[in-house]
Amino acid sequence: MKKFTPLEARQKRRLAVATGNLFLTGFTVKVYRAVLSIPFGEVRSYKWVAQKAGSPGACRAVGQALKRNPYPLLIPCHRVVNSDRSIGGYVFGVKRKLFLLELERKIKNA
Repeated sequence: MKKFTPLEARQKRRLAVATGNLFLTGFTVKVYRAVLSIPFGEVRSYKWVAQKAGSPGACRAVGQALKRNPYPLLIPCHRVVNSDRSIGGYVFGVKRKLFLLELERKIKNA
């Protein structure tokens, strides 16, 4: 049986709690796991998430999976931005995405 690091175990629990009884594709689960690994107060690109999910060419599919994220605060999709560092989309709007990113940055740097 594989032993998980404390971080991996915490991410696995968060994903299990977040997804409940929802049907998710294998790709979507990989995307959500990759997003859960993004450190608080940092951002990664859709391309980075696609690579971590094992499908380097699936940047748009990552965006679609994140758009359907049923728990956007537990699975922090606001931490995913475009490769050129432009903000990208967010289910609650770009203003809220910017607010959350700025809030995390301030907390991290406090």
